[in-house]
Amino acid sequence: MRAVFIDKDGTLVDDVPYNVDPARVCLSSGAVACLRLLRRQGFRLFVVTNQPGVARGYFDESELMPLFDHLHRVLDCQDVAPDGYYYCPHSPDGVVPKYAIECECRKPLPGMLLHAAETHGIDLSASWMIGDILNDVECGRRAGCKTVLIDNGNETEWLWSDMRRPHLVAPDLHAAATMICQCEQARSSMKVHSDAEI
Repeated sequence: MRAVFIDKDGTLVDDVPYNVDPARVCLSSGAVACLRLLRRQGFRLFVVTNQPGVARGYFDESELMPLFDHLHRVLDCQDVAPDGYYYCPHSPDGVVPKYAIECECRKPLPGMLLHAAETHGIDLSASWMIGDILNDVECGRRAGCKTVLIDNGNETEWLWSDMRRPHLVAPDLHAAATMICQCEQARSSMKVHSDAEI
């Protein structure tokens, strides 16, 4: 079972900082085409998102679910609804004691991907992570996934390391999905060729 994990803010939807108002959710350019292409390729789809606004007291954790429900309905109307949503409400610099902690789920750590893989039987080595900053790339690599960076201007620090180098760089989600599908088709062709030699 293969999956593509997609960051939410700045990747799947336009980045509106600390937003929990469904009315302000706007899908990013190429989002629907991306999800449709990945579905056709046989991938499961999961949204993974840091939500430190909970820990920082900007909104309550309960306010996230109506937003996810709205996003799911919007995508379901296009027959591309994700298979699951995972979020991290923690932040070490938070002011709400329950959430102001070090955790294993806050990207760039891979906890959300590991949890999804365990729950849904996902082969992380055959999966991908797409995001708009290098923390997303590091998260995917730590989980054992291949990675795509959407280079849309949201990454501003560019703190490089081997774990933060994306396998692919794309200008938008549709281009990212196209690149992933090309890689998967090339990999399948190589496997067929190898099997034929055997």
